[in-house]
Amino acid sequence: MTAPVSPPEAPSETAAPPTTPRKTHKTPFWVNQRLGLLVLIVALCAVFGFLRPAFFDERLVLFPLLRDIATLTVVALAQMVVLSIGHMNLAVGRMAAFGAMFAGFGYDRLGLPLPLGLLLCLCAGAAIGGVTGWIIARTGVSSFVVTLAMDFALLGLVSLLYSALTENAAFTTRPAGLAELRSSSLADICLGPVCGSAAVPQMIQFTLLALLALGFLYTCTRVGRELLLTGANQAAAELSGIPTGRRVILAHALSGLLAALAGFMAAVGTGTFRASIGDDFMLPSFLGAVLGGTLLTGGVVSVIGALLGTSLVGVIRKGLDLLGVGLESLNIYLGCVLLFALSADRVRTVVSYRKVVRST
Repeated sequence: MTAPVSPPEAPSETAAPPTTPRKTHKTPFWVNQRLGLLVLIVALCAVFGFLRPAFFDERLVLFPLLRDIATLTVVALAQMVVLSIGHMNLAVGRMAAFGAMFAGFGYDRLGLPLPLGLLLCLCAGAAIGGVTGWIIARTGVSSFVVTLAMDFALLGLVSLLYSALTENAAFTTRPAGLAELRSSSLADICLGPVCGSAAVPQMIQFTLLALLALGFLYTCTRVGRELLLTGANQAAAELSGIPTGRRVILAHALSGLLAALAGFMAAVGTGTFRASIGDDFMLPSFLGAVLGGTLLTGGVVSVIGALLGTSLVGVIRKGLDLLGVGLESLNIYLGCVLLFALSADRVRTVVSYRKVVRST
C-alpha cells in the first residue's frame, strides 16, 4: 500500500516571497584581451618614452611607426579573413608583391593616375586570391599546402616579370599624388582653424576603411556570419545550406585583395614598386591576428583586436630598435611573442571546449 499524500499547505501570509537568483554577467574573454592589449601598448609606450624621449618625436619616430602599423594592420586583416574559415594564407607576402607589381606597371607603362593604379592593384590581388580559394574548394587540399605552393609560384613569377619589364628590377615612375600620400600627415587636413596631428600619416585612411568594411561584414551581414560558421564547423555549415565552397573562395579573394592593398601601401612608403615587397609580411600577419583574438581554428575574429595586436608588435619593434637591439635579437623576441600567442590560443580553445562539454 502506498501512504496517503497530504495536500500541500497553503503559504502563510508572513512567508517571504521566493527570491530569484541574480544573474551575473561575465565579461567576454575577447573584451578582456583587447583591454589588456590596450593597457600593455600604453605601458610600453610610457616605458620606451621614459628610456628614450626621442620615442615621442612626431616626424622622426611616431609618423613612420604609425605608417608601418597602418600597413601591417592590413596585412593582419588579410590573414584574419582566411583564419575566420579555419584556413591560412602563407602567400600573403607574395600576393602583396603581385598586386603592387600591377600598380607599378600601370603607372610606369600605362601612365595611369594614382586611383586607377590602386584599383588595378586590388583587382589583381583579389583575382590571385580567388584562384587560390577556388583550387582549395575544388580539390579539397589543405590551405597550408595550396598557399605554400602559391607562395613559391608567385616568388618566381613576380621576379621573372620584374626582370622582363624593368631594367632595375623596380618600377620607379611616381604618379601625381604618390609623394604627397607618402609624406603627408593629418596636419595637412584642416577644418577651419582645427588641423590633425602631424604624427598620423594620411595613409592610415586606407586602414580605417578596411577596418570599417570588415567590421560591417562580420557583424552586420549574413555573408560574414556564414564565413564564421564555415570556420566553426564546415560540415554543419554545409548541412545548414551554406555554400561553403563559395565562402572559401570569397575569403581567399578578400585576403588577396587586402594583401594587395598592403603591398600598395608598402610601395608608397618606400617610393618604389619592387619585387621584394612583402618579404617580411608573414610573421606580422599571424602576430597581429592571433594576438588580437582571432582563433586559428576558425569561427572567431576580432577586427579591432588585429589593430591592437599589430600596434603592440610595432611598438615593441620600434622601442627595441631605439634601445639598440639588433635585428637578430629582435626577431627572436617577436618569435617568442608569437609562440606565446599560439599557446594562449590553444589554451583558449581547450577551455572553450571544456565549457561546452560541461554545459551538455
